[in-house]
Amino acid sequence: MTDSAGIPGGTDAAGGTQKPPNGRRRRRLLRWIGLGAALLVLLGAATGWWIYSKLDGNISEDTSAAAELRRYDKERPAHLAGGAQNILLIGSDSRSGAGNARYGQDGGTQRSDTTILLHLPADRKSATAVSIPRDLMAEVPACLKRDGTRTTEQFAQFNWAFEWGGAACTIRTVEALTGIRIDHHMLLDFSGFKKMVDAIGGVEVCLKRPVDDVEAKLKLPAGRQTLQGEQALGFVRARYSLGNGSDTERMERQQLFLGSLVKKVQSNGVLLNPARLYPLLDAATSSVTTDPGLASLRGLYELVRGVRDIPTDQIKFLTVPRRPYTANPNRDELREPDATQLFQRLRADQPLTIAPPAPTPATDAEAAGEADDEAASDGAAARPGTGRPGTAEPPAPVPTFTGTTAGVADCR
Repeated sequence: MTDSAGIPGGTDAAGGTQKPPNGRRRRRLLRWIGLGAALLVLLGAATGWWIYSKLDGNISEDTSAAAELRRYDKERPAHLAGGAQNILLIGSDSRSGAGNARYGQDGGTQRSDTTILLHLPADRKSATAVSIPRDLMAEVPACLKRDGTRTTEQFAQFNWAFEWGGAACTIRTVEALTGIRIDHHMLLDFSGFKKMVDAIGGVEVCLKRPVDDVEAKLKLPAGRQTLQGEQALGFVRARYSLGNGSDTERMERQQLFLGSLVKKVQSNGVLLNPARLYPLLDAATSSVTTDPGLASLRGLYELVRGVRDIPTDQIKFLTVPRRPYTANPNRDELREPDATQLFQRLRADQPLTIAPPAPTPATDAEAAGEADDEAASDGAAARPGTGRPGTAEPPAPVPTFTGTTAGVADCR
């Protein structure tokens, strides 16, 4: 039998026009797709592991402070609120290291330029950052110095504790001052601060008047602007060219700057932008020295995860209540009973309210009018102890301290 072309067996016998089965081609294609996907997964895993290892290896662990704190563990305050955390943030004025020499000569010593006690409540619905003045007079315990000798316990300016005995001495001084157990600590120097600000693309501030501060290396025009690392460092360190030249205003300015920084980091422009997020993580991990409990990427991640969703109006900043030291008005001392009340509430993880500084006192006529209004209001309300049915003692009010929040926008 022949086909129309005279070839025995027809087209099947000739084999000239037969195509490979579709199933075979599909299987080959799927194999190549699977191989490519596997390679991408392996490449992604390798890249992720490299990034994790790099960031994790950036963090410096403060083992000497941990050892010193263990030595005095029985003397330290007890934990009173389960789940709450107290973290001491220490900004060092060290001139050593790359980029820090321009701020002065490196004399081989350093003091705490900024110290902030960060309280994170157990429910993680708020955060309270308390600035401790560097000029505050405090009882500094006997501390281990770098050369292996020990200081004697003495009443001295607060920031001397860091120079004498580093983070461990500062932590023990804060704990003795407040009665609050410090769970973790983080150290940051000038260079590290600048790197972190640059990594997020700068932080916005608003100046009411131009600034020209030679000592802080800062020259800025008035108005709203974004400060990069070098300018930001000058802004938070400037003292004599801004406001009245007091350390009080400098701390208020630092708090407002930190509030703006928190808002910037919480914004989608940073946390959801890999091009911004990785530089921030790289700068943060390579700039800080922490206690062993935080000295890993996982430890820092757990900390950040607990606070990243806190509303900015619940991130509170204030300064330890204090007044001029009676023996030297250029130094500070605690103002009581306000300071004790603040420490008690933080220690017990109880809420507190932050309000801006009180306005200028009202005139006598206005005060009299307000008193009349209050009297009328009191007369209309049921008072405890009057014998009226349904009356009860009102709950104790939540104390209010002077401060600000990260949600406040202000020109300084």
